[in-house]
Amino acid sequence: MTGTLERPRRATRPARTDADSPRGRTRVAEGRRGRILTYMSMSILAVFFLFPLVFMFVSSLKPDAQILRDIDSPAAFLPVGDISLDNYFGVFDRVPVAQFLFNSILVTVLTVGLGLIVNSLAGFALSRLRWKGRVVVMALVIATLIVPFETIAVPMVYWVNQLPTLVMEGGVLKYDFGWLNTYQVQIVPFIANAFSIFLFAQYFSTIPTSLDEAARIDGASWFTIYRRIIVPLSGPAFATVAILTFLPAWNQYLWPLMVVQKEELRPVMVGMQYFFQLNTAWGEVMAYTSLITLPVLIVFLVFQRAFVSSIAASGVKG
Repeated sequence: MTGTLERPRRATRPARTDADSPRGRTRVAEGRRGRILTYMSMSILAVFFLFPLVFMFVSSLKPDAQILRDIDSPAAFLPVGDISLDNYFGVFDRVPVAQFLFNSILVTVLTVGLGLIVNSLAGFALSRLRWKGRVVVMALVIATLIVPFETIAVPMVYWVNQLPTLVMEGGVLKYDFGWLNTYQVQIVPFIANAFSIFLFAQYFSTIPTSLDEAARIDGASWFTIYRRIIVPLSGPAFATVAILTFLPAWNQYLWPLMVVQKEELRPVMVGMQYFFQLNTAWGEVMAYTSLITLPVLIVFLVFQRAFVSSIAASGVKG
């Protein structure tokens, strides 16, 4: 019987990494402590900024006397005492909340939707196309950012009252002038937005132009390039502009107060004045503000990831 004796194999040690060394363990511990401190700081800031919202939602469940009694104590932020939904029922009895919400949702959705189309097309033309006067137009767009809306509000009221419109009277369509007391007067003046155009232009400029050149060689039109290449690659920019357009459109107060006198056309922010006419009902005020704040929070939570990635990645660097 013949055979060969095999030498026992030595167990191989796993390769030692830098993290196993004392210096590496120190760096890992320092990094962990840094993350803990960062998260603690962010949590403290979050709690600090959430205090007004917590106070608003909690106060909306309390009667006026208890709100004033708890205002100087931690109970102002706690749902304790006489808690009920009476303030919310009182809101619906005092103002047509459903109509105001419908008006604001309609105006905001149309303003945001049309604004995304118009402003992205303008940003595409300013960032991807090469034409004379492009730099001057961009400078003029940026210059309009320094003009406060209050300085042009009164001239705008005059001009929108001179615009042609079609009205239905007695089942007959008639031609008339003036956009006051209409939905379009709350939408059209705010579709084009200088900051949205600037943000789109800056974001589109970060996309390689070689994609345009390849598409042009294949016979694609500029609109096809915009629709098939630029838009799919610019999701964060569109989400950011949607949020930044949604907030001022939802929070409009001065402009609707000037151009809309019919109650059935007023947005939610104008409805706030109904609660300060005689005796201020603070519980109903808190309930009403809670109702009109919820859509803003929902929109931000839905788009927050794209919003943060757009600001971090791109879009506002020149």
